[in-house]
Amino acid sequence: MMRATAEYSIPRRTIEPGTYSSIEVSPVTPAIGAEVRGVDLALPLSEAQGSDIREAFLRHLVLFFRDQKRLAPEDQIRFGRMFGPLHIHPAAPHLDRFPEVMIIHTGKESTYSNGQGWHSDVSCEAEPPLGTMLQVQHLPQSGGDTLFANMYAAYDDLSEGMKQILAGLVAVHESEHVYPQRFGGQDKSGKVRVYPRAEHPVIRTHPETGKQVLFVNSFFTTRIKGLEPAESDALLQFLFKHVENPYYQVRFRWQPNDVALWDNRCAQHIAIWDYWPNERTGYRVSIKGDRPFYRG
Repeated sequence: MMRATAEYSIPRRTIEPGTYSSIEVSPVTPAIGAEVRGVDLALPLSEAQGSDIREAFLRHLVLFFRDQKRLAPEDQIRFGRMFGPLHIHPAAPHLDRFPEVMIIHTGKESTYSNGQGWHSDVSCEAEPPLGTMLQVQHLPQSGGDTLFANMYAAYDDLSEGMKQILAGLVAVHESEHVYPQRFGGQDKSGKVRVYPRAEHPVIRTHPETGKQVLFVNSFFTTRIKGLEPAESDALLQFLFKHVENPYYQVRFRWQPNDVALWDNRCAQHIAIWDYWPNERTGYRVSIKGDRPFYRG
C-alpha cells in the first residue's frame, strides 16, 4: 500500500497576543492577521491608538478594521501618513488631485484583476512600500476575498541547508512583463513609461523587528543572479510553491467599507478574482519603504 505523505510542513507557532490600552485586537489565525475594533479611521487617531495600531501591525503583519465608514481620500492619506510619507504607484490609475490614492477596480470589461498572483506590492522598485492600506467599498455578493501569507514563517520553515544556500543571494524583480499590458505603455500626457526594475536579497531582514523574511514572489521576481537559468528557475519555483503553504495564511472575507492594513515587508497577498462579471472597487494608499537588506 502506498503511504500518503504531507505536501506541507505544519508550523508549530502562535503569535503571542499583545496588550493594548486603546483598541481591541483579536487574532484571526495563529500565524497571521488580527481584527482591530474600537477605532474610527474617519477621525484623527489619538497618540495611544496610533501606538497600539503600530504595535499590532508589527506583531500580526496584517490588520483588519471592520465596520468602518466610507473613508474620504483625505482620511486614508491621514491614516497612511501615521506610518510615514506615502508612495505613489509607478503606473496604476489614481484619484484626481490625490496621486497617493490608487484606484482598485475590477468589472465585467476588465482583462485582469489587481492583486492576481502571490506578491509583495511593487517589489520591482528599489525601495518597495513599507505597507499598504486598502478599503473595499463596493463588493460582489460573494467572492472577492484576499489571502495574506506570513513570510517570516516561510523563512523559518526552510531547512538550515536551504537557508545557507539562500543567504546572500540576490534576485531580480521586474515589472516590464506586468505593467505595460495592464496600464499601457504611455502615461496620460503620451510620455513613454519606464517601468521599474530592482535587485533585492532573496532573504531580507525586517528593519524594525530584525527577523529574516523570504522576499521573492511569483509576480515580480524573474531570476536569481549568479545562477544558471535552469538553476534559478528550479529554485524560484520551489520558493513560489513554498509561499503557498496554507499554514502561513489568513483568508479575509470583505464586507463593504472594511479596511485592511498589511506589512509589505513580511507579508505577501493574493486577491481572488472569482466574481466575474460582477464588480469590486476599492481605494488604497501605500507607505514609502526603504531599500531591502540582508543582515546574517
